[in-house]
Amino acid sequence: MTSILVVDGDTSVRQFLRSVLEGAGYEVLEGSNGKEAMEEIRRNTLDLVITALYMPVQDGSEMISALRKEYAALRLIAVVDRLRDFHQGALLGTQVALNARASMQKPLSADAVLETVRRVLARNNS
Repeated sequence: MTSILVVDGDTSVRQFLRSVLEGAGYEVLEGSNGKEAMEEIRRNTLDLVITALYMPVQDGSEMISALRKEYAALRLIAVVDRLRDFHQGALLGTQVALNARASMQKPLSADAVLETVRRVLARNNS
């Protein structure tokens, strides 16, 4: 079974993603910040990480940078909050998303999530 870690400081976003992804047959783990996510990644074999950029304790951009050093082949999707990420610095969201395999923009839709996840998982490691 494909394992996906969902990382977002917003419980409702994590619940939405869990519901959508489990409904499509994926195994889902959760983290509320980058520190929790790194602990999950070290404990589990994962196929994909979906992460928000802004979170408490350790944000998504820090986590993505750390993952690229330790787990270069791990597939990542950055979730961009258009109002926050792009109004507070358009380049930050773009740069972080470039280090991920893909990005999605909030508000998320189930169809967009599943399409992006399937596309990223179908790609060979690059």
